[in-house]
Amino acid sequence: MKQLFDFFTVDLSPDETSLVILDQTRLPGETVYLTLREEESIWDAIRTLKVRGAPAIGVAAGYGICVLAQQYETGRKEDLLKEVRRIRDYLGSSRPTAVNLFWALDRMTEKAEECVKALPEDGPEAVRKIKECLKEEARKIHKEDRATCEAIGRHCLTLLEPGMGILTHCNAGALATAGIGTALAPLYLGQEQGYGFKVYADETRPLLQGARLTAWELNKAGVDVTLICDNMACSVMKSGKIRAVITGADRIAANGDSANKIGTSGVAVLAKEFGIPMYICAPLSTVDLNTPAGADIQIEERPGEEIIHKWYERPMAPEDIKTYNPAFDVTDAEYITAIITEKGVARPPFRESLREMQESE
Repeated sequence: MKQLFDFFTVDLSPDETSLVILDQTRLPGETVYLTLREEESIWDAIRTLKVRGAPAIGVAAGYGICVLAQQYETGRKEDLLKEVRRIRDYLGSSRPTAVNLFWALDRMTEKAEECVKALPEDGPEAVRKIKECLKEEARKIHKEDRATCEAIGRHCLTLLEPGMGILTHCNAGALATAGIGTALAPLYLGQEQGYGFKVYADETRPLLQGARLTAWELNKAGVDVTLICDNMACSVMKSGKIRAVITGADRIAANGDSANKIGTSGVAVLAKEFGIPMYICAPLSTVDLNTPAGADIQIEERPGEEIIHKWYERPMAPEDIKTYNPAFDVTDAEYITAIITEKGVARPPFRESLREMQESE
């Protein structure tokens, strides 16, 4: 499809020595790119949501291992492998819920292990080859994500009709991936084909990813988007303005229970009450068959200052108030109409349909 955006989310620097990300904490006011070479800065960028969205985090993690491995000086391939494993564990401690982070880190580590075994020789040349192999694998993850986004968009678009009113929560667009997004991908493809969707974007408290990010990128692409507060979702559904809900996911359990940005489960419950289909769009790498159900997903809890201070000129609550700030909630499979991946549309029972998708790879 044609180029929709004048920004990119994550990439390797032109000289291949650094990870470059769009700092999403500065949006929508400023478009600022960060060049990251130190492991602490890469860890911090993931932890503090400078780069966010499960697929984008995966791409950043791949490039992170690549960049940090290039800097490690050794003449022994086993030393380099040990360093890659250490980097994997360190970056993996940044955020616990998004399975794509661990998927990418493990994939890069497994590639390093394969290269070590495949090279009979040791020494500086073997180390150079392993580093080159890691660079190629990171670029492959990046390229695959772009293709995955478009495939998800095509499959989801078959479930939608021109002129539909669509509600989305948080941001699962170009800013959350290396491509055109997951949940927003069908909206961009529909825009290109003249579908004329009417999109309603939840603001998504407390970090306002819907207001700051989704509304920003949809508006830049010319999509008809209306921003609403989170507590307006019921009203717009009841009024008949919404005919489908589409969100992303950060981890999908084997039974279809899906962890996504806090507030998603409430939207799903409302959608079922009003007879509106609830679609989850996510790459197959987000499906974790080793996690039986949503109750087994570790939910990240973030600092309370995000509720009290973030985005405000002055505190919006008493400074000493107790807070509870889970970053995600889990939508039970019973509220999900379909899960769309790059392989197609999975429907209930998800335990069977999702496994069949993964086994078809």
